[in-house]
Amino acid sequence: MSNLSKRSTVYFEPAIHQALKMRAASSDVSISELIDEAVRLLMREDQEDLAAMSERVNEPEVTYEVFLNELKANGKI
Repeated sequence: MSNLSKRSTVYFEPAIHQALKMRAASSDVSISELIDEAVRLLMREDQEDLAAMSERVNEPEVTYEVFLNELKANGKI
């Protein structure tokens, strides 16, 4: 980790904490490194989701009611 890292306190359920400790030991990385990578993956997923939403911004919106009516009209429900 770089010297620019920030410290935070994170609370886990005991079983989750045990699993993190075991994973860290078996992969020769720290719990902090595991959590840092998990958060990075989560944020990367969010960024991909936001990009997908931006690509679809001009698509017409369909309400749930209209969607159900179309399913009924097409014999799906």
